[in-house]
Amino acid sequence: MRRRKRAALLGLTMVMILSGCTQPNPETTPTPAPAPTPAVAAEKKPFALACYPAGGFHPLRSSNRINLSLFPLLYQGLFSVDGQFRAKEELCQSYTVSEDGLVWTFLLRPALFSDGSPLTGAEAAASLEQARRSSRYEGRLKDVTKVTGSEDSVTVTLRRPNAALPVLLDVPVFKETEDPQRPLGTGRYYLAGEGESLALAARDGWEAPVDPIGLRSVASGDELVYAFDAQEVALVDADLTGTNALGYSGRFETTDYPTTTLLYVGCNTRSGACRELGVRQALLRSFDREEIARRLLDRRAVASALPIHPWAEGYDRELADTLKYDPAAAEEILELAGWEKDEEERLRRGRSTLALRLVVNQDNIYKVTVAEALAEDLRGIGCDVTLAKLPWEEFTAALSRGEFDLYLGETTLTADFDPEALLGAGGALNYGGFSDRELEELMERYRSAGEETRAMAASELWTRAAEMAPILPLCFKNGSVLTQWGQMGNVTPTQRDVFAGMENWRVKGYS
Repeated sequence: MRRRKRAALLGLTMVMILSGCTQPNPETTPTPAPAPTPAVAAEKKPFALACYPAGGFHPLRSSNRINLSLFPLLYQGLFSVDGQFRAKEELCQSYTVSEDGLVWTFLLRPALFSDGSPLTGAEAAASLEQARRSSRYEGRLKDVTKVTGSEDSVTVTLRRPNAALPVLLDVPVFKETEDPQRPLGTGRYYLAGEGESLALAARDGWEAPVDPIGLRSVASGDELVYAFDAQEVALVDADLTGTNALGYSGRFETTDYPTTTLLYVGCNTRSGACRELGVRQALLRSFDREEIARRLLDRRAVASALPIHPWAEGYDRELADTLKYDPAAAEEILELAGWEKDEEERLRRGRSTLALRLVVNQDNIYKVTVAEALAEDLRGIGCDVTLAKLPWEEFTAALSRGEFDLYLGETTLTADFDPEALLGAGGALNYGGFSDRELEELMERYRSAGEETRAMAASELWTRAAEMAPILPLCFKNGSVLTQWGQMGNVTPTQRDVFAGMENWRVKGYS
C-alpha cells in the first residue's frame, strides 16, 4: 500500500488506506416539533399527498418540487440509490460491461406499464435518450454518447469509463401518451382521476400500505404549508435549511435523510493569499465542521472533511481524521510558511497581513450564519477577514470575476461523487481557477476503477485533493420528510425517493 507523507512545511500527514470506511444505514429517529399533546384514541384519517397539477406529471418536463417528490411512486429507473449511495437494481435484473468499460448492456426484468403494456428495451432507451438531453439529467449523463434498445435490454455507450454508472441511472423510465403531461410508468402507483379528483391508485401485485392516496392540489408554497398544518396532507419533503425554506408550524415529526449536497469553502488559487498552498493547507484545519453541522445547521447536516459523504463507499476516514478542526496545527503550518503573529495577534509576513475576503450569498440566513462563524474561526488564528454578504446576482458575479479570496458555496454532486465540476481545470464550479495534472489523472482513475481497486483510487484522489486544498469541504446537508404527529412509522426516505421502503410503513388506521 502506497503512503503519501507530507513535507514538514505543510505539517500534515496524509494516509491512504486500502478500503473506504462506511457507516451502516442510520436509524432515522423522528424529531417532534413541537411536543405533542397526550395521545388520543386511534382514528383513521384521510391520507393525502400534495400535488401541483399546473406543473404536470412528466418526469422530465415538470420542474415543480412537489410533483418531483411523487414521481418515484409513478416511475422506476433501471436502478435506485439507497441511503449509502449504492445502486439497487430496479428495472434492470443484470448487466454486462465491455472490457474497455465503455459499453454497458442492461437486461431488463419483465415489467408492465400502468396500462398493462409490457416494458421494452426500446422504450427504456427512448426514456434515457430524452433524459440525457434534458436540463435535469444532462449533467449526470454527459458522458453518455449513445443509448440503444432491443426487445429486453438497453445498451449505453460512454465516451470515457465510469465504473459507477449504475448510481447515475435512477432515471425515470416512461411511455408517452396522448396527454404529454401524463406519461405511463411502471411504478407502485398510477395517476388516476382528473382535475380536483386526482389520486394515486396502487398497481396490482403491490401490497400498498395506503390505497388509494388522495392528492390535494396546491398552487403555492404558502398553500402547501396551510394544507400540511391543517393536516390535509400527510407528508411533505423539505429542505429546512434552504434559501426559501417554508415555515411549518403544526405538530409533526421529522425524519432526515442524507444527500449529496455539499457545503464548502472555495479558494481563489489565482490571486491573493490563497495562491499559497501553505495558506490553503492551514485553512483546511481552521473550520469547526462539527459545530457547523450540529449547531448552526440544526443537526441537518453531516460534517465532512472530504468532498464525499461519510456514509458513502470510498470515504477515507483515516485521511479525514488528519484534517479535523485543529487551530493550533493551522497556526503551526502558517508559521512554517513564514507568517508570524504581531503584538495584536494578527498574522504578518513582512509588511503584509494575512487578509482574506470571504463572500457569501445573503439570501440564505443559514449560509450567512455559517459564514460569520467561518470568519470568526479565521480571525481566531490571526487572519484579517472581510465578510461580504451579497445578493445572489452580485454573489455570482463576484465568483465569475474572481473577486474573492474565499467563498461559501453549495452544490449537489452526483451519487458517484465525481468532483470534476469543482476540481477539474475546466469545471463549471471551479471559480478559483485551480489546475493540477496529477489530480486530473486521479479523477480519471477513480471513475474507471472497478470494485477491487475503487477504494484505493478513492483514497489517492481524496489525498491529493486534500494536499492541494482548492476547496475546503464543510458538510453534506440533510433533506427532511415531515409527517403528521403519530400518524406514520418506519419512514426511511432517501434523497431520490422519500417513499423508499414504503411497504414497511405503519400508517395509523391503515396498517
